[in-house]
Amino acid sequence: MSDPVLSVQNLTTHFFTRAGVVKAVDGVSFDLARGEIMGLVGESGSGKTVTGFSLLGLVDAPGRIVDGSVKLNGTDLLTLPASDLRARRGREISMIFQDPIATLNPMLTIGQQMLLAVEAHERLSKRAATARAAELLTQVGIPSAEMRLRAYPHEFSGGMRQRVAIAIALLHRPAVIVADEPTTALDVSIQAQILLQMRDLAAETGTAMIWISHDLAVVSSLASKLAVMYAGRIVEQGPTADLLRDPRHPYTAGLIASLPAMTTPGLPLTQIPGTTPSLLSLPVGCPFAPRCDRSSEECQRDPEMTDQGDRGWRCFHPVTRPAEVPA
Repeated sequence: MSDPVLSVQNLTTHFFTRAGVVKAVDGVSFDLARGEIMGLVGESGSGKTVTGFSLLGLVDAPGRIVDGSVKLNGTDLLTLPASDLRARRGREISMIFQDPIATLNPMLTIGQQMLLAVEAHERLSKRAATARAAELLTQVGIPSAEMRLRAYPHEFSGGMRQRVAIAIALLHRPAVIVADEPTTALDVSIQAQILLQMRDLAAETGTAMIWISHDLAVVSSLASKLAVMYAGRIVEQGPTADLLRDPRHPYTAGLIASLPAMTTPGLPLTQIPGTTPSLLSLPVGCPFAPRCDRSSEECQRDPEMTDQGDRGWRCFHPVTRPAEVPA
Protein backbone atom coordinates (compact mmCIF):
# COMPACT_ATOMS: atom_id res chain seq x y z
CA MET A 1 0.00 0.00 0.00
CA SER A 2 1.31 3.46 -0.90
CA ASP A 3 1.96 6.10 1.74
CA PRO A 4 -1.12 8.11 2.76
CA VAL A 5 -1.49 11.60 1.34
CA LEU A 6 -2.66 12.76 4.79
CA SER A 7 -1.69 11.14 8.08
CA VAL A 8 -3.17 12.55 11.30
CA GLN A 9 -1.85 11.25 14.60
CA ASN A 10 -3.13 12.13 18.08
CA LEU A 11 -4.49 15.51 16.99
CA THR A 12 -5.56 17.38 20.13
CA THR A 13 -7.18 20.82 20.19
CA HIS A 14 -8.28 22.55 23.39
CA PHE A 15 -10.10 25.80 24.04
CA PHE A 16 -8.87 27.59 27.15
CA THR A 17 -11.90 29.47 28.50
CA ARG A 18 -12.69 31.14 31.81
CA ALA A 19 -14.96 28.22 32.66
CA GLY A 20 -12.20 25.69 32.04
CA VAL A 21 -10.53 23.70 29.28
CA VAL A 22 -12.80 22.49 26.47
CA LYS A 23 -11.32 19.34 24.94
CA ALA A 24 -12.87 19.85 21.50
CA VAL A 25 -10.56 17.38 19.72
CA ASP A 26 -9.02 14.69 21.89
CA GLY A 27 -6.45 12.41 20.26
CA VAL A 28 -7.86 12.02 16.74
CA SER A 29 -5.90 9.76 14.36
CA PHE A 30 -6.56 8.58 10.81
CA ASP A 31 -4.92 8.13 7.41
CA LEU A 32 -6.26 9.23 4.03
CA ALA A 33 -5.13 7.78 0.70
CA ARG A 34 -4.97 9.58 -2.64
CA GLY A 35 -8.46 9.91 -4.15
CA GLU A 36 -10.12 8.51 -1.03
CA ILE A 37 -13.23 10.08 0.52
CA MET A 38 -13.66 9.73 4.28
CA GLY A 39 -16.86 10.67 6.05
CA LEU A 40 -16.49 12.27 9.49
CA VAL A 41 -19.84 11.94 11.26
CA GLY A 42 -21.37 12.53 14.68
CA GLU A 43 -23.84 14.68 16.59
CA SER A 44 -23.49 18.45 16.82
CA GLY A 45 -20.73 19.32 19.26
CA SER A 46 -18.78 16.10 18.70
CA GLY A 47 -15.70 17.96 17.40
CA LYS A 48 -16.05 17.36 13.65
CA THR A 49 -15.72 20.97 12.48
CA VAL A 50 -12.92 21.80 14.93
CA THR A 51 -11.05 18.76 13.60
CA GLY A 52 -11.39 20.15 10.07
CA PHE A 53 -10.25 23.62 11.14
CA SER A 54 -7.32 22.11 13.02
CA LEU A 55 -6.08 20.30 9.90
CA LEU A 56 -5.68 23.65 8.12
CA GLY A 57 -4.41 25.59 11.13
CA LEU A 58 -7.55 27.75 11.28
CA VAL A 59 -8.20 27.48 15.02
CA ASP A 60 -8.42 30.93 16.64
CA ALA A 61 -7.85 31.90 20.27
CA PRO A 62 -8.77 30.81 22.85
CA GLY A 63 -8.36 27.55 20.92
CA ARG A 64 -4.95 25.95 20.47
CA ILE A 65 -3.62 22.72 19.00
CA VAL A 66 -1.74 21.23 21.95
CA ASP A 67 -0.55 17.89 20.55
CA GLY A 68 -0.35 15.64 17.53
CA SER A 69 0.81 15.81 13.92
CA VAL A 70 -0.86 16.47 10.57
CA LYS A 71 1.41 15.14 7.82
CA LEU A 72 0.50 16.17 4.29
CA ASN A 73 2.64 14.23 1.80
CA GLY A 74 5.12 13.65 4.62
CA THR A 75 5.34 17.27 5.84
CA ASP A 76 3.94 18.02 9.30
CA LEU A 77 1.78 21.11 8.83
CA LEU A 78 1.73 21.80 12.57
CA THR A 79 5.49 22.46 12.63
CA LEU A 80 5.50 24.95 9.74
CA PRO A 81 5.88 28.70 10.23
CA ALA A 82 2.64 30.62 9.66
CA SER A 83 3.84 31.97 6.29
CA ASP A 84 4.68 28.48 4.98
CA LEU A 85 1.36 27.07 6.17
CA ARG A 86 -0.51 29.93 4.50
CA ALA A 87 1.33 29.17 1.24
CA ARG A 88 0.18 25.54 1.33
CA ARG A 89 -3.38 26.33 2.42
CA GLY A 90 -5.50 26.53 -0.70
CA ARG A 91 -2.75 25.11 -2.91
CA GLU A 92 -2.18 21.71 -1.27
CA ILE A 93 -5.05 21.49 1.20
CA SER A 94 -8.35 23.38 0.87
CA MET A 95 -11.61 23.72 2.77
CA ILE A 96 -15.21 24.07 1.62
CA PHE A 97 -17.17 25.86 4.31
CA GLN A 98 -20.75 25.18 5.29
CA ASP A 99 -22.17 28.58 4.34
CA PRO A 100 -21.22 29.85 0.86
CA ILE A 101 -22.89 33.21 1.57
CA ALA A 102 -20.32 33.85 4.29
CA THR A 103 -17.49 32.43 2.15
CA LEU A 104 -18.01 34.57 -0.95
CA ASN A 105 -17.42 38.34 -0.99
CA PRO A 106 -20.67 40.07 -2.07
CA MET A 107 -18.72 43.09 -3.41
CA LEU A 108 -16.66 41.11 -5.94
CA THR A 109 -17.73 39.15 -8.99
CA ILE A 110 -17.22 35.40 -9.03
CA GLY A 111 -14.45 35.86 -11.59
CA GLN A 112 -12.61 38.41 -9.45
CA GLN A 113 -12.72 36.12 -6.44
CA MET A 114 -11.48 33.10 -8.40
CA LEU A 115 -8.65 35.13 -9.99
CA LEU A 116 -7.54 36.35 -6.55
CA ALA A 117 -7.41 32.74 -5.37
CA VAL A 118 -5.28 31.78 -8.37
CA GLU A 119 -2.93 34.76 -7.96
CA ALA A 120 -2.37 33.91 -4.29
CA HIS A 121 -0.36 30.82 -5.29
CA GLU A 122 0.55 30.97 -8.99
CA ARG A 123 1.84 33.42 -11.57
CA LEU A 124 -0.54 33.09 -14.51
CA SER A 125 -1.69 35.52 -17.14
CA LYS A 126 -5.18 36.88 -16.66
CA ARG A 127 -6.33 34.98 -19.73
CA ALA A 128 -4.95 31.67 -18.44
CA ALA A 129 -6.39 32.21 -14.95
CA THR A 130 -9.79 33.12 -16.40
CA ALA A 131 -9.75 30.02 -18.59
CA ARG A 132 -9.00 27.83 -15.58
CA ALA A 133 -11.78 29.45 -13.55
CA ALA A 134 -14.30 28.95 -16.37
CA GLU A 135 -13.19 25.33 -16.82
CA LEU A 136 -13.77 24.57 -13.14
CA LEU A 137 -17.16 26.26 -13.06
CA THR A 138 -18.15 24.03 -15.98
CA GLN A 139 -16.70 21.02 -14.21
CA VAL A 140 -18.89 21.57 -11.13
CA GLY A 141 -22.02 21.94 -13.24
CA ILE A 142 -22.44 25.69 -13.80
CA PRO A 143 -23.53 26.41 -17.40
CA SER A 144 -22.37 29.43 -19.43
CA ALA A 145 -19.31 29.62 -17.20
CA GLU A 146 -17.57 32.53 -18.93
CA MET A 147 -20.68 34.68 -18.59
CA ARG A 148 -21.26 33.65 -14.96
CA LEU A 149 -17.74 34.76 -14.04
CA ARG A 150 -19.03 38.32 -14.42
CA ALA A 151 -21.94 37.74 -12.02
CA TYR A 152 -22.05 38.53 -8.28
CA PRO A 153 -22.83 35.96 -5.57
CA HIS A 154 -26.37 37.29 -4.99
CA GLU A 155 -27.19 36.40 -8.60
CA PHE A 156 -26.69 32.70 -7.85
CA SER A 157 -28.96 30.24 -6.07
CA GLY A 158 -27.76 28.51 -2.91
CA GLY A 159 -26.78 25.40 -4.82
CA MET A 160 -24.89 27.42 -7.44
CA ARG A 161 -23.04 29.40 -4.75
CA GLN A 162 -21.94 26.14 -3.17
CA ARG A 163 -20.73 24.92 -6.55
CA VAL A 164 -18.66 28.11 -6.85
CA ALA A 165 -17.13 27.44 -3.42
CA ILE A 166 -16.26 23.91 -4.55
CA ALA A 167 -14.70 25.26 -7.76
CA ILE A 168 -12.54 27.70 -5.77
CA ALA A 169 -11.36 24.84 -3.54
CA LEU A 170 -10.37 22.89 -6.67
CA LEU A 171 -8.50 25.73 -8.40
CA HIS A 172 -5.04 24.39 -7.56
CA ARG A 173 -5.91 20.68 -7.64
CA PRO A 174 -5.09 20.29 -3.93
CA ALA A 175 -4.10 16.93 -2.52
CA VAL A 176 -6.80 17.15 0.18
CA ILE A 177 -10.12 18.96 0.49
CA VAL A 178 -11.96 19.27 3.81
CA ALA A 179 -15.70 19.78 3.22
CA ASP A 180 -17.60 21.03 6.27
CA GLU A 181 -21.27 20.08 5.73
CA PRO A 182 -21.37 21.92 2.39
CA THR A 183 -24.76 20.52 1.32
CA THR A 184 -26.68 20.84 4.60
CA ALA A 185 -28.73 23.88 3.54
CA LEU A 186 -29.51 22.60 0.04
CA ASP A 187 -32.58 20.73 -1.15
CA VAL A 188 -32.36 16.98 -1.68
CA SER A 189 -32.09 17.01 -5.49
CA ILE A 190 -29.29 19.60 -5.55
CA GLN A 191 -27.57 17.78 -2.70
CA ALA A 192 -27.59 14.53 -4.68
CA GLN A 193 -26.13 16.27 -7.74
CA ILE A 194 -23.26 17.79 -5.76
CA LEU A 195 -22.48 14.52 -3.99
CA LEU A 196 -22.25 12.72 -7.33
CA GLN A 197 -20.04 15.45 -8.77
CA MET A 198 -17.71 15.39 -5.78
CA ARG A 199 -17.32 11.62 -6.04
CA ASP A 200 -16.52 11.92 -9.75
CA LEU A 201 -14.06 14.78 -9.14
CA ALA A 202 -12.19 12.75 -6.52
CA ALA A 203 -11.89 9.86 -8.96
CA GLU A 204 -10.80 12.08 -11.87
CA THR A 205 -8.32 14.34 -10.06
CA GLY A 206 -7.03 12.05 -7.31
CA THR A 207 -7.95 14.63 -4.67
CA ALA A 208 -8.67 13.08 -1.29
CA MET A 209 -11.62 14.43 0.69
CA ILE A 210 -12.86 14.57 4.26
CA TRP A 211 -16.63 15.06 4.21
CA ILE A 212 -17.89 16.36 7.57
CA SER A 213 -21.57 15.75 8.25
CA HIS A 214 -24.11 14.94 10.95
CA ASP A 215 -26.16 13.05 8.36
CA LEU A 216 -24.97 9.44 8.27
CA ALA A 217 -27.30 8.55 5.38
CA VAL A 218 -25.90 11.31 3.14
CA VAL A 219 -22.23 10.71 3.81
CA SER A 220 -22.54 6.92 3.50
CA SER A 221 -23.54 7.35 -0.16
CA LEU A 222 -20.34 9.30 -0.86
CA ALA A 223 -17.54 8.07 1.38
CA SER A 224 -15.56 4.87 1.03
CA LYS A 225 -14.79 4.88 4.74
CA LEU A 226 -16.32 6.44 7.84
CA ALA A 227 -15.00 7.82 11.11
CA VAL A 228 -17.59 8.33 13.87
CA MET A 229 -16.84 11.05 16.43
CA TYR A 230 -18.21 11.46 19.93
CA ALA A 231 -17.07 13.98 22.57
CA GLY A 232 -13.97 14.96 20.62
CA ARG A 233 -12.81 11.42 19.83
CA ILE A 234 -13.11 8.98 16.97
CA VAL A 235 -14.98 6.08 18.59
CA GLU A 236 -15.19 3.90 15.48
CA GLN A 237 -13.82 3.87 11.96
CA GLY A 238 -13.69 1.54 9.00
CA PRO A 239 -14.93 0.89 5.45
CA THR A 240 -18.40 2.35 4.96
CA ALA A 241 -20.17 -0.87 3.96
CA ASP A 242 -18.60 -2.87 6.81
CA LEU A 243 -19.32 -0.22 9.42
CA LEU A 244 -22.97 0.15 8.39
CA ARG A 245 -23.53 -3.59 8.18
CA ASP A 246 -21.71 -4.48 11.39
CA PRO A 247 -21.24 -1.50 13.78
CA ARG A 248 -19.16 -2.31 16.84
CA HIS A 249 -19.49 0.79 19.00
CA PRO A 250 -22.92 1.24 20.69
CA TYR A 251 -22.97 4.89 19.60
CA THR A 252 -22.51 3.96 15.95
CA ALA A 253 -25.24 1.33 16.27
CA GLY A 254 -27.51 3.99 17.81
CA LEU A 255 -26.88 6.42 14.95
CA ILE A 256 -27.74 3.76 12.38
CA ALA A 257 -30.86 2.68 14.27
CA SER A 258 -32.08 6.29 14.40
CA LEU A 259 -32.17 6.62 10.60
CA PRO A 260 -35.74 6.91 9.27
CA ALA A 261 -35.07 4.03 6.86
CA MET A 262 -34.53 1.74 9.86
CA THR A 263 -37.90 2.58 11.47
CA THR A 264 -41.30 1.10 10.62
CA PRO A 265 -43.48 3.81 9.01
CA GLY A 266 -45.90 5.31 11.53
CA LEU A 267 -43.76 4.48 14.57
CA PRO A 268 -41.57 6.96 16.49
CA LEU A 269 -37.94 7.18 15.43
CA THR A 270 -35.40 5.32 17.56
CA GLN A 271 -33.46 7.69 19.82
CA ILE A 272 -30.19 7.50 21.70
CA PRO A 273 -31.10 8.24 25.33
CA GLY A 274 -29.65 11.23 27.15
CA THR A 275 -27.62 14.09 25.73
CA THR A 276 -24.02 14.62 24.72
CA PRO A 277 -21.80 15.49 27.70
CA SER A 278 -20.29 18.92 28.20
CA LEU A 279 -16.72 18.99 26.93
CA LEU A 280 -15.88 21.05 30.01
CA SER A 281 -16.75 18.18 32.35
CA LEU A 282 -16.50 14.83 30.61
CA PRO A 283 -17.43 11.74 32.65
CA VAL A 284 -14.67 9.51 33.95
CA GLY A 285 -13.74 6.77 31.53
CA CYS A 286 -15.80 6.25 28.39
CA PRO A 287 -17.72 9.47 27.63
CA PHE A 288 -20.62 7.50 26.11
CA ALA A 289 -21.09 5.28 29.18
CA PRO A 290 -23.88 7.39 30.81
CA ARG A 291 -26.01 6.91 27.66
CA CYS A 292 -25.05 3.31 26.94
CA ASP A 293 -27.15 0.26 27.85
CA ARG A 294 -24.02 -1.94 27.67
CA SER A 295 -21.92 0.00 30.19
CA SER A 296 -20.36 -1.63 33.25
CA GLU A 297 -17.84 -0.78 35.95
CA GLU A 298 -15.11 -1.48 33.41
CA CYS A 299 -16.32 1.56 31.46
CA GLN A 300 -15.02 3.79 34.27
CA ARG A 301 -11.66 3.31 32.55
CA ASP A 302 -10.74 5.02 29.29
CA PRO A 303 -11.06 2.49 26.43
CA GLU A 304 -8.23 2.28 23.91
CA MET A 305 -8.84 1.96 20.18
CA THR A 306 -9.18 -1.70 19.22
CA ASP A 307 -7.38 -2.17 15.91
CA GLN A 308 -8.45 -5.03 13.65
CA GLY A 309 -7.04 -4.35 10.22
CA ASP A 310 -9.05 -1.60 8.58
CA ARG A 311 -11.58 -1.54 11.46
CA GLY A 312 -11.19 0.14 14.84
CA TRP A 313 -13.41 1.03 17.81
CA ARG A 314 -13.19 2.31 21.39
CA CYS A 315 -15.40 0.06 23.52
CA PHE A 316 -15.05 -2.61 26.21
CA HIS A 317 -18.40 -4.19 25.23
CA PRO A 318 -18.69 -3.90 21.44
CA VAL A 319 -21.89 -4.74 19.61
CA THR A 320 -21.61 -8.20 18.06
CA ARG A 321 -24.89 -8.71 16.22
CA PRO A 322 -24.98 -7.49 12.61
CA ALA A 323 -27.17 -4.52 11.77
CA GLU A 324 -29.20 -4.13 8.57
CA VAL A 325 -27.89 -1.69 6.00
CA PRO A 326 -30.46 1.07 5.31
CA ALA A 327 -32.00 0.89 1.86
